[in-house]
Amino acid sequence: MKKKTTKTLCFILVVSALFSITAYFGLYNRLDKWIQDSILLQPKALTGNVVVIGIDDDSIERIGAYNNWDRTVMASALKALSSDSDNMPAVVAIDTLYSGETDPSADKALVEAATTLPKVITASAGVFGSEFVKDDTGSFTRQDHRILGYDEPFKALKDVTSQGHINAMYDLDGVLRHGLLYLDVPKEAAGSGFSSAGETADSLRVYSMAYEAARAFARARGEDIKPPKTDKRGHFYLTYSALPGTYYDGFNIADLIDGKIPSDYYAGKIVLIGPYSAGLQDEYFTPIDRAKAMYGVEVQANAIEAFLRADYKEEANGLLQALVLFILMTALLALLLKLKMMPSSVVTAIVIAGSLAAAYVLFDHGIIIHPLWIPLGALVAYVVSIAVRYIQAYLERVRVTRTFERYVAPEIVDEILKEGIENLSLGGKNCDIAVLFVDVRGFTTMSERLTPEKVVYILNKYLTMASDCVERNKGTLDKFVGDAMMAFWGAPLPQEDAVYNAVRTAVEIVEGAAKVSEQLKAEIGEELRVGVGVNYGPAIVGNMGAEKHMDYTAIGDTVNTAARLEANAPGGTIYISRAVANELGDRISVESLGDSVKLKGKAEGFEVLKVVALK
Repeated sequence: MKKKTTKTLCFILVVSALFSITAYFGLYNRLDKWIQDSILLQPKALTGNVVVIGIDDDSIERIGAYNNWDRTVMASALKALSSDSDNMPAVVAIDTLYSGETDPSADKALVEAATTLPKVITASAGVFGSEFVKDDTGSFTRQDHRILGYDEPFKALKDVTSQGHINAMYDLDGVLRHGLLYLDVPKEAAGSGFSSAGETADSLRVYSMAYEAARAFARARGEDIKPPKTDKRGHFYLTYSALPGTYYDGFNIADLIDGKIPSDYYAGKIVLIGPYSAGLQDEYFTPIDRAKAMYGVEVQANAIEAFLRADYKEEANGLLQALVLFILMTALLALLLKLKMMPSSVVTAIVIAGSLAAAYVLFDHGIIIHPLWIPLGALVAYVVSIAVRYIQAYLERVRVTRTFERYVAPEIVDEILKEGIENLSLGGKNCDIAVLFVDVRGFTTMSERLTPEKVVYILNKYLTMASDCVERNKGTLDKFVGDAMMAFWGAPLPQEDAVYNAVRTAVEIVEGAAKVSEQLKAEIGEELRVGVGVNYGPAIVGNMGAEKHMDYTAIGDTVNTAARLEANAPGGTIYISRAVANELGDRISVESLGDSVKLKGKAEGFEVLKVVALK
């Protein structure tokens, strides 16, 4: 039992460990993220502090091809926003990069227009790549995610505006789940912008446009915002509040320039101006709607909303989640292996539903866990427990089949398996059985007279016939001892007519022995005569012997008496006890020999009967 328990425990630990390890190393990440996006992340009511002015297909059609726009177009848009001094926006963020000088007059117009507004944020961007970096020891190591270059507004525009980077990076599955709060631009990549920023360290920290816009908006109200926690590269989980298209009311930059947008629409708010056309290639797939792309300017709007709400989510430690998963799965699998199918199904369903509910509640409270790990682990534990049950049942079936197919007819083995091995009570049980012994008369003398090969031939022919008779009548073949054979009926399963089947087997063996005798006489000039004894009564039946070597057999006085009856039966004769005759009643014709036949170990007066006919 200890060995079995240890094996089971090791199996449970191995299964739980393998699943937890594969989960930790991201084998189920795609499906996990899909569940996270579909179930946990839901749209929310907006604050109304952010409006989007799009550079869409209609504005491109009215103003002209976007590639031909000079900076006077954006200058005109900014002037339109400042045209009503009582209803100016609190912050304007331009999601378009204006690096390098172009037409001086156009550049000057944009700079002048920017100064007419309370706060304008212009875009900058880091250029990422891989680079070999020399460390303190003088050796070079390859570093990915390095900022190799930095693009920022031309100097005049930079001087009159604030800057925020517009870099966005997909997760591995191509979904934009994380924002980049800041860039740490190396001194060599920042170029002239580094010194002008007044930095003294080795890098220039540039915050995102959304963060700069939210911070400026809060400060205009005399407030401040708390930044989210980030990883070492500045990434944080971006909580989306709105689906694609939610922030866009259809007002584009051409409408703004033409004065078609009322100033109270954007008064005191954050105005985002940016591409809103598929042709401008500024769109991303986001977790809030993985089927429809969201334009970059609306990603910025969602980020601003998150900053203003301080709606931040912190991703729980992956190693800790894997450890919890391992413990829960180990406990669950141990429980499922003990339960039957229906309770196992109920427990598994409860665990799956409970874990998904817990993931939702934790998400609502700012903690992100892997929503798939525990439900999938529970499902795996459930499937494994079913597989283990199936394998155990199969192995038990094989074991029972191998144990009994040597003794009983195939149909009895099938019946045992149908009844269930728990009903066998292997190891010894008291039951009423009919016992048959058969032996060849004069076999010892015959074996002394014949060659060993002929003795084996006769023995095999006779024993094959006798065992076939036992199997045909649904008996349990106990053993062969030389030329003797023992069989019984009524175990391992009760039989309705065990005594009748035993006596019929005896009759068939006598008749079969006569036929075999005729064949042997024709082949080798030898005859075969058998004596049979049958008794009925209580006996102990079960596996007996040593742990590593045992036999399924029957013991008791009933067995001994059957052996004594057989020992005294002449060739071609069947001796039975009164108990057998009483069981069969008028279905058998017998001749009572009274106590004229003395059985060894039996008291005086034991009645022996000779079978005359079986009806």
